[in-house]
Amino acid sequence: MKIGVAGAGAFGTALAVALSSNGPVTLWARDRDQSRDMQNHRENRRRLPDVALGPNISITSDIESLSALDTILVAVPAQTLRGWLTEHRALLGGKRLVSCSKGIDLETLKGTGAQLAELVPDASAAVLTGPSFAVDIARHLPTALTLACADADDGEYLQSCLSTPALRLYRTTDVIGAELGGALKNVIAIACGVCIGAGYGESARAALMTRGFAEMRRLGDVLGAQPETLAGLSGFGDLALTCTSDKSRNYRFGLSIGRNEPFDPSTTVEGAATAAALIKLARHHDLDLPISTVVHALATKEMAPETALGALLSRPLKEE
Repeated sequence: MKIGVAGAGAFGTALAVALSSNGPVTLWARDRDQSRDMQNHRENRRRLPDVALGPNISITSDIESLSALDTILVAVPAQTLRGWLTEHRALLGGKRLVSCSKGIDLETLKGTGAQLAELVPDASAAVLTGPSFAVDIARHLPTALTLACADADDGEYLQSCLSTPALRLYRTTDVIGAELGGALKNVIAIACGVCIGAGYGESARAALMTRGFAEMRRLGDVLGAQPETLAGLSGFGDLALTCTSDKSRNYRFGLSIGRNEPFDPSTTVEGAATAAALIKLARHHDLDLPISTVVHALATKEMAPETALGALLSRPLKEE
């Protein structure tokens, strides 16, 4: 199998490093200057510093180089994925495409795997998601992820080829559940960051995580996700990691809101866009998603942290 990673952010670079232990990997960067810098220094100094890019990794900014590959891990941000797939669909046809980003498209309200299947219908589409930080993967620390593929045979093949001694993949055919878990946990992570940043404490964070998981299951029931998927690595597992560590960009974004501090605008925060998409989904399906609603209001500065907590605490008392 000829493997490549499209997208040289921190996560895409980390996946290239991990998979290079199995053999040659092509890492494509959109930015020509970044590609040249990585070639010269054998390191992604901009997105993943202090991690060596070994000899098995070929770095390029030539999109045509992907045409020679069998399998492409697409590490393009969720809100730009649709445009990227539309632009390059002719080149991607007939390949195995694995989405590695987490989020829901604001226009179509579709997950990343659904967009692969829709825009490149002659490709085999899969989703790689779960509790992981780029730096851990790049340093070959033990990590377990979910590989979701509607085609069970393709999923089994990808599981075999993309696993490494440190990276263990668990297989499922429930693409919807895997997508939802990866997307919604970012929204809840923002809420947890706000909670800790504003000084509300660990107990309040635990409550947010628990009730956030309930929102995840509520939406999953409506959209056809399997409960066991949401209770697994791509749902509960990713939620636990992202809501409790400042390695998470979404959690750090929430911290900055809670502390009333500026946040680097160049940092991708998928949870903010996902919260906006969830508001639309909630209206369409007549669902109550209070934490997601509050996160959207916080991200758009329509609500202050202290007001947000009051809004959640003032909800009617009911059975769990």
